[in-house]
Formats: sequence, C-alpha cells, structure tokens
Amino acid sequence: MAKNEGFVNEIADIESDFPRWYTDVVVRTKLADYGPVKGTMVIRPYGYAIWENIQRELDARFKAAGVENAYFPLLIPMSFMTKEAEHVEGFAPEVAVVTHAGGAKLEEPLVVRPTSETVIGHMFGKWVESWRDLPLRQNQWCNVMRWEKTTRPFLRTSEFLWQEGHSVYATGEEAEAETLAMLALYAEFAKNVLCMPVLTGRKTEKEKFAGAVATYGMEAMMHDGKSLQSGTTHYMGQNFAKAFGVQFTDKDGALKYGYTMSYGVSTRLIGALIMTHGDARGLVLPPPVAPVQVVIVPIAMKKEGVLEAVGALAERLKKAGIKVKVDDTDNSPGWKFNEWEMKGVPLRIELGPRDIEAGKLTFFRRDTCEKGEMGSENCEEAVKELLGAISVNLYEKAKKRMEERIVNAQTLDELLAGVDGGNFVRAGWCGERACEDKVKDFAQATARVMDEKNDMPVCVCCGKKAKRTVFFARAY
Repeated sequence: MAKNEGFVNEIADIESDFPRWYTDVVVRTKLADYGPVKGTMVIRPYGYAIWENIQRELDARFKAAGVENAYFPLLIPMSFMTKEAEHVEGFAPEVAVVTHAGGAKLEEPLVVRPTSETVIGHMFGKWVESWRDLPLRQNQWCNVMRWEKTTRPFLRTSEFLWQEGHSVYATGEEAEAETLAMLALYAEFAKNVLCMPVLTGRKTEKEKFAGAVATYGMEAMMHDGKSLQSGTTHYMGQNFAKAFGVQFTDKDGALKYGYTMSYGVSTRLIGALIMTHGDARGLVLPPPVAPVQVVIVPIAMKKEGVLEAVGALAERLKKAGIKVKVDDTDNSPGWKFNEWEMKGVPLRIELGPRDIEAGKLTFFRRDTCEKGEMGSENCEEAVKELLGAISVNLYEKAKKRMEERIVNAQTLDELLAGVDGGNFVRAGWCGERACEDKVKDFAQATARVMDEKNDMPVCVCCGKKAKRTVFFARAY
C-alpha cells in the first residue's frame, strides 16, 4: 500500500530504507528514546511494558525448571576479571571502569559488570561446600554495561537489561545437559511467546563466549534477511570453577571442582520483535507480549449510549484476562486507526450506534490488515480465538520467510550471492579459523550457528572436506 492511501506516513519505507524504518518505529511509537550519554537509551513505558511481559513469561519458565532468582552487585573488583585470562581478554575493549568514589581514588579499580560470571563464581565458591549443595541454580534480572562503539536502540546499547542464569553442577554431563535444556527453553519461548522462528546450534570457537568451553546460540532472521543473535547458553567446564575456587566434597570424600554454565537473553528481543514482524505501517506485536491486545475505538462516541456500551465491553474483556485500551480521546477515528496500527496492537474493535443496534462488533486484525465482524454477545471467547489465530499466523508467516531464504552454497561466490540476496547460507566448513575469517572478509558474513545435519561435502572456502555445516549470514 502506498503512503498516500491514508495511514500514518511518519516512518521511512521499510523496503528502501530498513535501518531508518527501524529507528523511526522505535522513536515514533514511543518504545524508547536516546539517553543523554552516548550509546544509552531510555526505555519508555510502552517499550518497558513489552519487556515486563517478556520477563514474566520467561521468569515463569525458569521457576518451573527449578531456578531461583537472586541479585548480585553491579560493581566487580578488577582483580576478579583477571582471574580467567580468556574472559578478561574477550571483554577488555568493552569494560567501563570506576577509579574514583567518595572524592578519592580507589585502591582497586571497579568494573561495571559486562556480565557476572566472575562475581557469581566468587560467591558460588563461598556457598558450595558439599555435593549436597549441588546443583546450585540461580538467575538474576539486571542491567549490564558494555562500552559499544556503534549503537542502535535495543539492538546494541552501552547499557541494556537482561537476565543471566548461572548454575554449578557436580559433573560436566549435568552442566552440558542444562546448557542444551536452556537453549531449548529459549527456542520454545521464541516460538510460543514471541511468535519468532529461530535456528539453534553450537557456535564456532571464534564466535563463542570468552572463557566458555562451548557456546550455543539462537539466531532469528530479520525482515532484511540479516541475523540477530537472540539468546545464548554457555558450557564453562571447570574454567570459572578453578579460577574462583568453586569446590565441593563429593560422596567419596574427595575435594572436586564444580562444572558451571550460564545463559542469557536481553532487551535485544524487543528489537527482534520489531524487525521480525513489523511492516510498512509500523509495529506488529504478538499478542502474548503486546502491552495492549485489544484497542476499542468508539464511533460517533458523542451519541447517546456509545461510551456506555464501549465501557461495558472493555470490562467484559478485561475480566476475561484480555489487555484492553479504550481510545476515547477527541482525535478522529481515522487518526486513531492509524496510530494504533503503527503501535502494533493485535486487534482493534470499532463500536458505534449501528454496531450496537445490530448486536455486532467490527474488528481489524493487525497481522493481516483485514476487517471482519463478530457478535457482541459472549464475544470474549471469539476475541481470545482471534488473538490465538494472530499468534499462529505471525509465527507461520515468519517461519515461511525464513525457510524460503535459507540457501546452500559450495563456493565463496555462491555464498556472497546468497547473503547479498538477504539469505541465510548453509555451507560446509573445514573447521579452520583462517577459512572462517576469509568468509567474513570476502562476504561480510559470519558463522551464526552450526547445523546438526552436517551434510555439505566441502569447505566453502578452501574446497577441502567439510567437518561441519554452518549457517552464515550478515548480522546485527
């Protein structure tokens, strides 16, 4: 639909200028604004409500899995960061350091947490004494800071919100099992809550978390064919346990080091939602995380009985557990339609004198931009069914797009053509870092995750026998 056909035209065209479209949508729909410090953002109420819904859904899953919430300090002694060599090397360029406090120079600089493996490892080392203390499984919801050079709201900011779960087990097998279990939990959440299909798998050594034995990622395809890393889980082996003295007396009386793992997702998921489901009109929000699931727009609301009927309908829907907003402002109905479509509300209901007389409701589905009618009596179940159908449709639409845009390549030229066309590219890899680096230099694409199928015969770079099949893509 062209912009002159009546809907809000204050955002860039999604096809010709996707980066600008994204920024326009974030700002125009009041999800976030730019903070006074470069690289920071202010999450506004509409955006924070989405994060609260994400948090609630994930937190329930963690608790059902037996994980407890805790909170650990924002400031970490610099000496902690240096105990695990690979970890400190990986995060050194992004670390913010506090050197002065209370008007005096600190004896030891403090790091503003970029992640909490070190301080949590220190505390686990104090708390774990016996095999009876294991497994110890905790999660925290907090902010972290990584001093990014290039930033974009939600996708990459110097400060962001996330959850980070950390566990210590008696055996490596148990820790590895939870690493994979949390990856599966994230994938289920992405499908059923975010309506977002994802690829999951192990990361290459180059792409793994600093200090981990193995990292597993969850990658989602955005509207422009680029990949967004939407969650990670990490098996640490005994690296952090040995660095921070996480030891326990086992059943056989021997003193042993524990095995740790961690996992996390962040407010980047809001960026993933925007770029997965959004369209030319703006946001398209999945019902499970939408701050408003149904907006009711009164038609001819000054006429007798309209606002009363609208209020009664809103109360019925709220009692049914549906998140409802009544727009009874003095803006025109057309302006309201455009505004709530841009804000991505899944379902709009229009109610005016004719609807009341006929005993029906006119509705508009944001996912298909189609109108329909339903009876007003006992409409609660019909509205719930519509919201469920919208969720299914959003997932299936995104899944179809991703499946159609996964292509195979056996040469670098084929790989380049694939990513230029906005695709994920499956290609063989010999396992050598030099070939992975060459792909990045040649096609500006990186290894996202490795495919379990492992069916590509030769390395896309050197032509030798492939050891793994990898999904390559350009990424945010």
